[in-house]
Amino acid sequence: MSPDDAGGGPGLSLRSVALFEVALPLVRPFRTSFGEETNKRAILVRVDGGDVAGWGECVASEEPRYSEEWLAGSWLALQTIFGPALLDAPLADARAVGERLRWVRGHRMAKAAVEAAVLDATLRRLGRSLADELGAVRDRVPCGVSVGIAATVGAMIEEIHGYLGHGYRRVKLKIEPGRDIDVIRAVREALPDTPLSVDANGAYRLSDAPVFEALDEMGLVMIEQPLDHEDLVEHAALQWRLRTPICLDESIRSARDAAAAIELEACRVINIKPGRVGGVLEAKRIHDVCLKQGMPVWIGGMLETGVGRAANLALAALPGVTMPGDTSASDRYFAEDLTVPFVLAPDGTMAVPTGPGLGVEPRPERLEACTVRRAVVTRSS
Repeated sequence: MSPDDAGGGPGLSLRSVALFEVALPLVRPFRTSFGEETNKRAILVRVDGGDVAGWGECVASEEPRYSEEWLAGSWLALQTIFGPALLDAPLADARAVGERLRWVRGHRMAKAAVEAAVLDATLRRLGRSLADELGAVRDRVPCGVSVGIAATVGAMIEEIHGYLGHGYRRVKLKIEPGRDIDVIRAVREALPDTPLSVDANGAYRLSDAPVFEALDEMGLVMIEQPLDHEDLVEHAALQWRLRTPICLDESIRSARDAAAAIELEACRVINIKPGRVGGVLEAKRIHDVCLKQGMPVWIGGMLETGVGRAANLALAALPGVTMPGDTSASDRYFAEDLTVPFVLAPDGTMAVPTGPGLGVEPRPERLEACTVRRAVVTRSS
């Protein structure tokens, strides 16, 4: 199925767009080269189509570190620009969201949230799951886990042992300058047979190539986003020096970016995150480009609640997704998720939702308990 055909069927005339800012405590702090998070804050979007409603999640962080977007800016964009634009006239399908918002530059995470909500509502009306709509080929997907920078190597190894005991099939370790070679060497010595990868979140420069040449000797699955997100050419230069595949994350914001990275040989793996690229439909386009070119892909995560996690699982079931992603179980991050929790099976796989649309929605009592701010955009707003 082409992503340009996704979400077809009867049009959707929206009555309102509701926004919920939620805050969920993390079960343990999550530290990357960007900083440390102790709570997950997100914006949930609910579109009301009268006979049907749909949900989406905006994954923008509280500060513009991972991307130019941040939570307060996304809230303002959703409330004052995107919400009114969606209510302006009926939407033929989910693809119409991107067309109507095309004039807005950037704000991909906010766009992804409203697109997901419209897609969810449209598919609920049709009684069709997102996984089926996108062309999923499996009903369970293998899962990996992302491990933040810990206070000590021993604490990190202990944390990893816990995840391996739960069945996770791949472990990704966050690194930053000064906490890289020695840490990863110690973990590799402790876990010689575990599939390990590292993620720098763009914290290094090409002049740091000796760091990655040292990591190249440690049998890693991949090295994710070692350099700045705008440095495709320098990533190509670094990849030429390494046997270990470079995986691009922040650098890939569209199918066009993916095609450019492949042509430049800037990487050998691509991480797809629907929030980063502007929505599920663009994520599917990236998947299709990579599948055609033989580029392995996997689905990354942004510490999503169950709403965003459901969309990630549908994408992870596509035929070109050949590696375990970061779509971990709900209890990896939250003592209690907003939705029915996603559970990791002992074999390290997770079920892809099969219900209409996303297949999940927030539980009202849990949403109420976690909401710290709300707004409703109507035609009269």
